[in-house]
Parts: sequence; C-alpha cells; structure tokens
Amino acid sequence: MKLSLCNEVLQPMPLAEQCAFASALGYDGLEIAPMTLAANPLTLTPNELREIRRTVEGEGLEVTSLHYITLAPSGINITALDQPTVAFTRDALLRLVDLAEALGAKVMVHGSPQQRRIDGDSAAQRAQAVQHFQAAGEHAEKAGIAYCVEAINSRECNFINRIEDAQSIIDEAGSTALKLMLDVSHAAQEEPEGLCAVAERLLAQDKLAHVQLNAINRQGPGQSNDPMKRDAIPPFLKVLKAGGYSGALAMEPFEYHPDGRASAARSIGYVRGVLDALAQLE
Repeated sequence: MKLSLCNEVLQPMPLAEQCAFASALGYDGLEIAPMTLAANPLTLTPNELREIRRTVEGEGLEVTSLHYITLAPSGINITALDQPTVAFTRDALLRLVDLAEALGAKVMVHGSPQQRRIDGDSAAQRAQAVQHFQAAGEHAEKAGIAYCVEAINSRECNFINRIEDAQSIIDEAGSTALKLMLDVSHAAQEEPEGLCAVAERLLAQDKLAHVQLNAINRQGPGQSNDPMKRDAIPPFLKVLKAGGYSGALAMEPFEYHPDGRASAARSIGYVRGVLDALAQLE
C-alpha cells in the first residue's frame, strides 16, 4: 500500500515545498486537489502540467490521485438542470480527467458535497448526475483512470450517502471505470454494518479502488475521539492487508491539529506504526 498525502493539508506552501516536505516525511505520493494548482485548473497549459508532474516526481513522489475535483473552476454542479450549467459541468469533468491523465494520476475521487445537492426535482437531478458520471467514466476508461464515486455522510450532503447509493449510481451509469472507494470518516458514520465489514465485503468483491484515512471528528487518522471507535484505524488496516488491498492510503484530515505540517507528520507516523505492528504479527 502506498501512503499518500492530500496536498491541501500543506497549503499555503508552494507545490515544490509541499513535495519536499511530504517526501522527507516518507510519503510515496500526493493526492492533489486541482484547486490548489490554480484558481481555474482547466487553464493550465500542457507545459505547466508537465512541470507540475516533474516537480512531484523530482522528489521521488507520484500523483496517486486527484480529489476535490469539482470545487474548481467555480460553477460545476452535477445535479443542476439548467442547460448552461449542464454543458459547463460536462466539459469541466472531461477536461479534469485529461488533467489527471497529464499528471499521471490513476484515481480520481468525486466527492464535493456542495456541487451535488438535491434541492428540487430529485428524480431529474439524479438522472442528470448519472449522465455526468457515465460520461466522465467513459472518458476515464480511455485514460486508464479509476473514477471513484464517493459516498459522503448525510450531515454534509443529501445525495449518495452510503456505499449502496454509490453502487446504484455506478450500476446505472454502466461505465467500467466508475469505482468505489472508502473514506473512513464518512463510512464510519453512515455504513450500518461498520467500516471493517464494508471493507471486507468490497475487497472480496474486488470493488475497492481507493481509501482515504481520517476520523469522524474530521482530524487525521489516529486522532479520533469517537466513544464507539467506529473509525478505529488498526482493525481497518488489518482488513485491508488481509484482503490484499494494494492501492493508496490517502491521509485526508479536514481539520489540522495543531497545524497542517504537524497533521501530515502525525498521520504518516501513526499509520506507519500501525502497519509495522501488523507486519510483526504475520
């Protein structure tokens, strides 16, 4: 399993400094939020994208994945029904796949709760979202990219809250590039069978393409204060190892304690320690 850091954790450090810092901590790659590259990442030229990739790879890292993909440029909304927004969103999603391909990313994570809310005709809005996912998935398939539909907890979003919701969208869209992923914070809150049981099931079905590590309290892995330990990392990683998961583990805290640099360091230190302990038990 590769250990990756969601790069917005290190803002406002320039990308080169982010890469040097992440590499020094022992990360294998970055999960990049396009909004950190430019206010409108779709305006980045091929030369600029090549330079970004060289910067990352120059520190011995790789771009493992992209996330927060619909936050920039402003105006993307997969559930909007007006034709200008539909057209803008479709074009942006396809071009974001191209951006991911240029950076060498093999995974894209489609979350972004505010850009996919149901607030009117739920059937029509869902159908529109399915069409967007289908188009993005077909484009991603040509690029060899897994386009993951992220389930987000119901306190933040009212559309695609559980893995079964994401699977339903994938089944309806019908693209083989559309995949499932697990975010610890969201899944621990929403999945009635529990985080580990969901992971075990998805691994057995060969459906788990990506993992994000964090906690219900929105902090980094290992910083949970959940009394029921629904987001406990050691048993979750044990299930991933036993199930042969070989993808990235992306550290995605939303709240940085005491700050971004310390959160990045604490996250990889904790996860490395858990993985080392599990290896000793084998």
